[in-house]
Amino acid sequence: MKKIIISITALGAMSFTSNQLYYSTQLVYAMNNIEDMKEWVIQDVKNNKIDSVYAEYYFETLDETYGFINDFYEHKCK
Repeated sequence: MKKIIISITALGAMSFTSNQLYYSTQLVYAMNNIEDMKEWVIQDVKNNKIDSVYAEYYFETLDETYGFINDFYEHKCK
């Protein structure tokens, strides 16, 4: 009986750890995507594809979203 309880506890711990690793990895990818999008906005402004006023709106939204993701990452994945 002790072996079964230990096995279940070990599997539960491994499952939690792998899920947390999955979530933290996904959040890091999301934050990297936001950084990529910011670079694209800069290039679009330089190439006159979008107005700098719109670029500022995009940056505000991207920065806010990055902050939300980073806050979640810091509180739930570390």
